[in-house]
Amino acid sequence: MPGTPDSAAAALPPRRLVVQEVWLVFALSLGASGVRALIDLLADLANKVPLSKQSTALNVSQAPGHPWVDLSYQLFGIAVGVVPVLLVLHFLARSGESRHDIGFDFRDRWRDLLRGACLAAVVGGAGLGLYLAAHASGANLTVVAEALPDVWWRIPVLVLSAAQNGLLEEVLVAAYLLRRLRQLGWGDNVALAVSAGIRGSYHLYQGLGGFAGNAVMGLIFGRLYQRWGRVAPLVIAHTLMDTVAFVGYALLVGHVSWLPTP
Repeated sequence: MPGTPDSAAAALPPRRLVVQEVWLVFALSLGASGVRALIDLLADLANKVPLSKQSTALNVSQAPGHPWVDLSYQLFGIAVGVVPVLLVLHFLARSGESRHDIGFDFRDRWRDLLRGACLAAVVGGAGLGLYLAAHASGANLTVVAEALPDVWWRIPVLVLSAAQNGLLEEVLVAAYLLRRLRQLGWGDNVALAVSAGIRGSYHLYQGLGGFAGNAVMGLIFGRLYQRWGRVAPLVIAHTLMDTVAFVGYALLVGHVSWLPTP
């Protein structure tokens, strides 16, 4: 894997501690989100109401009627959401590695930006089509991408939320997990399947379509990380995709007929 030399494994703690490290990182972050999302889906199915008739909301108000308090909650939530990324960077540094080993830097910024933009256009467009198809088939809830008050900080917070998602998911599920599994002796294909499965799991709250679509995205993003050894273009792509989804929903909801709404 480019950018992930096997020599880095020599500085790793004993295998048992590395395994514990991976489990703890995900138990505190996206692994826990996956379990919660599964419980949410089971609860939705228990309602005996078609999934397409139910909805789930992202980026919601935390203090309706109190814009400044709401903004404080939003920024606090975004900041806390980045902490697992800092934890991963800490573990890498402790093992004699750095963010450069996973391509989390600006050393190849223009190529990363081009790759990220192209990836966002292709995967984002396909993802929207898959969501609409899954919703029409009844396999997905209606996803309300944002439900923030119409105040001055609405769009900036949506962009920051998208960036937080991009950082958290790509650094943990693509770069860190695939690197650690490779260092533990896992084959690239098996590690890729696990990474994609975890990515799909924490989207189960959206329905089976959300799981499938994000698992496929995980296969694509994970394989590209294994080829490029750089997570930066994946972060850029994910941030662009979520920005378009969040801000696009805010601008289009109620104005177009093809966008599912509750």
